[in-house]
Amino acid sequence: MTTRPQVAKYRPETPILELGESFYDPVEAARFPETRLRFRNDRAAGEVGLAQLDDAQWIAHFGRFEPLPDNLAPPLALRYHGHQFRVYNPEIGDGRGFLFAQMRDGADRLMDLGTKGSGQTPWSRFGDGRLTLKGGVREILATEMLEALGVETSRTFSLIETGEALERGDEPSPTRSSALVRLSHGHIRIGTFQRLAFIRDEDGMRSLIAYALKHYFGEEAGDDAPARLLAHVVRRTARLAPSYIAAGFVHGVLNSDNINITGESFDYGPWRFTPFFDPGFTAAYFDQTGLYAFGRQAEAIHWNVVQLAVALRLVAEAEELVPAIEPFAQGYEDGLIDRFLWRLGVKPRGPEHDKPLVGAIERALMEGTVEIDRFFFDWAGGRKRGATPADMYYAGPAFEEFREAVAGYEPARALEHRYWSDKAPCSMHIDEVEAIWARIAEHDDWTALEAKVAAVRRMGEAMMG
Repeated sequence: MTTRPQVAKYRPETPILELGESFYDPVEAARFPETRLRFRNDRAAGEVGLAQLDDAQWIAHFGRFEPLPDNLAPPLALRYHGHQFRVYNPEIGDGRGFLFAQMRDGADRLMDLGTKGSGQTPWSRFGDGRLTLKGGVREILATEMLEALGVETSRTFSLIETGEALERGDEPSPTRSSALVRLSHGHIRIGTFQRLAFIRDEDGMRSLIAYALKHYFGEEAGDDAPARLLAHVVRRTARLAPSYIAAGFVHGVLNSDNINITGESFDYGPWRFTPFFDPGFTAAYFDQTGLYAFGRQAEAIHWNVVQLAVALRLVAEAEELVPAIEPFAQGYEDGLIDRFLWRLGVKPRGPEHDKPLVGAIERALMEGTVEIDRFFFDWAGGRKRGATPADMYYAGPAFEEFREAVAGYEPARALEHRYWSDKAPCSMHIDEVEAIWARIAEHDDWTALEAKVAAVRRMGEAMMG
């Protein structure tokens, strides 16, 4: 898990322009009837030197998309392809968003500010290029919760209500509209490479590989550049998958255009947190075969990484690439142990103890008697703290193996934060998400959202010890 960088100065840097015009299309943002600031993430803004903007400046940049100083002008809609539910689609790309700016953060990482709902682009097809306000609110909740639970994720940077009435076939319409800005460590997707393979652009592929190695992994290109890049992506994505499992999170749409090469989760549509450890739990009503179900997310991410290897065959031989893919399974297993121990808040004891402990946790939770959040809250530090509503289950046979396995572990974090004295854990289940939205939709009441963000951040502080 990456430690979040601290407050930094604004340092614009736009290396995306090095790739050239065949990688993107200059676009204009939509002109909205109104721009009402609904959410600004000053914690994230401080990391890239933008927290000092007042609300009027914020709205000008992230609602009307006036360029930031010495940054991209105009913004760029990136070109990519992708497998969508394993069907290849060569007609996608940034259809309702664009790359708005690039800059360095306090850890000297290259960061992107990308948009969602900012208007139509050449890749919009039949879409209106807009985002529902509900979709924006849901993305705030997803990213805040995932960050608190130690998942590498984009952050919701800004949400501005735009005053348009949108028609949607899958929710009550007309509905309110918004423009969202997310901060992430790059928007280069597996689908970006797939597009170059599809059009047989060898020079473009080599340029993109060099760009990715230099700006995301700090390496120069060479004869083995494709294999080295693939190895980096395998390592990063093999850790993303178990972080979802430990968080109880289901992304919902793990298409190859939604997997970026830094292994950072992003682009939240029909996401959900599963209350129970149910491998078959799905987030999207249209995922009728369970392709992206809770327990199949590692399989989905691995499949997408294999598609990256297939794309890289344009400039590399298979025998160079196969060894880079092979560590995925071990990386996932190691990551699962790391993430479970981190969430439980115990110090590792070595593979001979840690692997059985994680297996015991999974088997106990799959009984479906105790919610995931409840379990990790009750057993924080490896010891059950006081009486809980789940005591009758913890004392039963389903948790016997776990009770024995956890006995020798020591706490990895202090449990002095007041969060650990709460009666219940902070969760993000669908009923609460819908209730928060209902307050906004029916009464324009944002207090529930604000309170939930504060509660999630408080939990995150406690998780950091």
